[in-house]
Amino acid sequence: MGKHFKYNQKTAFEIKKCCLWVLIIVIFPCSLFAQLKWKNVDSLFQPLPDNVHVFFTNDSLEGKPNIAYYVSAPLKDKELLFTIDTTLYRRFTPTQYFKKNNQPLLVMNCTFFEFKNNTNVSAAIKNGKLVGFNVHSIAGKGKDTLTYYHSLGSALGIDKNRNASIAWLYTDSSKKYAFASNTVIKNFKDSIPNLSYKTITSSNNLYKWKMQTAVGGGPVLLKNGSIQITNKEEIKFSSKTGLTDKHPRTAMGYTNDGQLIMVVIQGRFLAKAEGATLVQEAQIFKDLGCIEALNLDGGGSSCLLINGKQTIGPSDKEGQRPVPCVFMIQKSK
Repeated sequence: MGKHFKYNQKTAFEIKKCCLWVLIIVIFPCSLFAQLKWKNVDSLFQPLPDNVHVFFTNDSLEGKPNIAYYVSAPLKDKELLFTIDTTLYRRFTPTQYFKKNNQPLLVMNCTFFEFKNNTNVSAAIKNGKLVGFNVHSIAGKGKDTLTYYHSLGSALGIDKNRNASIAWLYTDSSKKYAFASNTVIKNFKDSIPNLSYKTITSSNNLYKWKMQTAVGGGPVLLKNGSIQITNKEEIKFSSKTGLTDKHPRTAMGYTNDGQLIMVVIQGRFLAKAEGATLVQEAQIFKDLGCIEALNLDGGGSSCLLINGKQTIGPSDKEGQRPVPCVFMIQKSK
């Protein structure tokens, strides 16, 4: 015969304590991942079209201080022009682009770039023409110095019908168009320094990506409404800390009803605005109702101007970092 369970005051206390811990375990993580509360701040950035809106939050991000903005703009509005500006072998600050382009409604940093020659290393398309190209090959280090790692970078494009999409691209200056895959392609390595069109198309079904405007970055954050961070495939950031490091962020996505969503997150300000991880960034876009989203160049490059007014504070002590390419929204005249 089994032992009888003896219920007393001490047992009751232990049961209550266990129940409390269960509540903490169940409820506390939910509070950590609760959606951010956004406040409309259109009044701070006037004049704005009636259908373009600016939102701000300083809600904590998983318990850490946070400052972020996003802009929502309808892709189908023909009064709005979605375009880019880029430079050749030089860089401008977003404010310089603002002045250079007759004061557009919005200016935002976008592509990754290299400092030596001040050139884009991500795809960029302006007026249907490729003006920036993905760097597809990375030389190995240490024991792998004779090995090259190849990958396709991602980009967000807007076609002539004002539909947005995200794809992984092969770009080549000898080709008129970028060639795209709607599904991520696993990176691979060999001893050949450059990835050729023949090599990538021999085992993948790529198609001509006919976009009017596009900006490259990576990794992809959302695909088909689900978080799908393709950092490993795109070889963007360290595999060990790429998903968990907090940084200033710039990113772009779109909703099923045709709203283009542009997000900037301030970072590297201890106890004020510490930035976001790629996972947190992806969750923000999902919470905003996006079906696809793309991370863009962040860190000291992150900057968003609305009517020339700065949103987040740049993390570089010098202020806005000069960049070779920006995404813009211009109002039709």
